Amino acid sequence: MDLFTVSAQEFQSHWKSKFFTIFTGQAFSLFGSSLVQFALIWYLTRQTGSATMLAMATLVAMLPQIVLGPFVGALVDRWNRRFVMVVADGAIAASTLVLAALFYFGVVQVWHIYVILFLRSLGGAFHWPAMQASTSLMVPKEQLSRVAGLQQTLQGLVGIVAPPTGAVLIGLLPTQSVLMIDVVTALMAILPLLFISIPQPVRQQTETGDHATSYWQDVREGFAYVLAWPGLMAILFLAVLINFLLTPAGSLMPLLVTKYFGLGAIEFGLTDSLFGIGMIIGGLLLSIWGGFKRRVFTAMLGIIGLGVGVLAVGFAPANMFWLALVGMAVMGFMNPMTNGPLHAIIQTSVKPEMQGRVMSLISSAATAMTPLSLAVAGPVSDLVGIRTWYVFGGLFCLLVGAGALFIPAIMNIESNQNGPTTGSPASAVINASVID
Repeated sequence: MDLFTVSAQEFQSHWKSKFFTIFTGQAFSLFGSSLVQFALIWYLTRQTGSATMLAMATLVAMLPQIVLGPFVGALVDRWNRRFVMVVADGAIAASTLVLAALFYFGVVQVWHIYVILFLRSLGGAFHWPAMQASTSLMVPKEQLSRVAGLQQTLQGLVGIVAPPTGAVLIGLLPTQSVLMIDVVTALMAILPLLFISIPQPVRQQTETGDHATSYWQDVREGFAYVLAWPGLMAILFLAVLINFLLTPAGSLMPLLVTKYFGLGAIEFGLTDSLFGIGMIIGGLLLSIWGGFKRRVFTAMLGIIGLGVGVLAVGFAPANMFWLALVGMAVMGFMNPMTNGPLHAIIQTSVKPEMQGRVMSLISSAATAMTPLSLAVAGPVSDLVGIRTWYVFGGLFCLLVGAGALFIPAIMNIESNQNGPTTGSPASAVINASVID
């Protein structure tokens, strides 16, 4: 079968049935992956009881996306993206199958789990940019915000449903049986891709060997493309700074609930539930409404709303836990209002043949903030109090979101379709107005 027989125009003429067939397979795979994550974290918790071991597992799972992300993006843009997704999902399923066998024969060790977590994350580092970059060619531009809203809704649903489902399954089945569920769901994601051709960027269809750039030229081109576009650089800085400030909010929540509010596990569970419910409602609203015509306006209002929600948590008195729950619900609601439009902006404004590199760069930079922010948040919170981190993070989001509304480089990013002119020197725009 010829992998390059379908164009974006041909696919989009009857896009719904084909795209949502792929989307459904990916949804099952996401659910299976969440079950595996729960099962492995629970196993490490039960076997080691060590916070260091759990922290190490988190770091190992992040390393491929942080370190290899910028280099993976260039490969995603060079290779056939359907092939990338099939191989990535297949590799993830194979690694999980190996781990299930280790559990079945009773020979599994902690280092085995670390290796499998690394391999699964490596597959995800290829799969996510390939899927996101392909979405911009499969879905009409005017529908991208709605599709992003559905994706955010799906993440919210999985976040609510997967943990209790995983807890029930762990109680009923051996660990290897839970892992096999992920293998089956990964195959469900692969199957539609074997029969549905995905549009490829024009560059991949027309470039010949005589004029093809080398891999390292593609990597450098990806960096230069982002650096030469003030609006895109501003989005990158926003993602990095907001991730740095808000990632610890989830990690510090158990301490806030127990030490400040003086409550227990049930109340802590409510914070997660309210965030998930808010995320589902926000995602559904975005999928129906689509946001404002200028997507960047919706995203900046979402950042402002995130700030309001975080401030509500930080300012809630010890006897008003309900206000913290409201803040969590607002944060959940505003999460898709921020991320959905930003994803759609990148998908519509960045050249299709550059999207793998751009998305990988942004994802790598944002993900890199997680271990750094957690390392800083703990000592700072011990020194000045847990609530201080929430108040500072909330104020920052509110001010940055409001300030961005007056920065032309950000607000005009959608009118600069397909980014900077090819070959424009990055140094010519480095000193433009961006958020720093």
